Amino acid sequence: MEAEQVPVGEARFMHAAYALAEQAAREGEVPVGAVVVLNDQIIGEGFNQTLTRADPTAHAEIVALRDAAARLGNHRLVGTDVYVTIEPCTMCAGALIHARVARLYFGAREPRGGAVVSTLQTLDNPSVNHRVHYQAGLCGEQCGALMSEFFRRRRA
Repeated sequence: MEAEQVPVGEARFMHAAYALAEQAAREGEVPVGAVVVLNDQIIGEGFNQTLTRADPTAHAEIVALRDAAARLGNHRLVGTDVYVTIEPCTMCAGALIHARVARLYFGAREPRGGAVVSTLQTLDNPSVNHRVHYQAGLCGEQCGALMSEFFRRRRA
């Protein structure tokens, strides 16, 4: 279920996520960045670190959710919004549900592994016990270009 339009000025949070994605790229990681927002403040941030941490779960969203949960002292992140540069995978979509995130905003779709709109519709599954509203395409062109450029350079 798609959320209403992003309020004016909310793109600033996607720009913060984008800066984290650029940091991931500089470290040789797939360039994905994420921030968790509560009451108009970033309370968690992360970027892909699967290679540097040797951890298959260290996706940007998971790192950001862990950061936010640690800061709040609670595994439930009720009322939060998550901004991520690329459509979340199944693991990350599941984590958003379990954390009770209110809204997800993501940039570019991920046609191979995206589990929100591209391959699976995890957040729309009627069997889940929490609904995460979402909006696709926030700064999508810019986020997709960063990913494309990263893989173009890697193949070169």
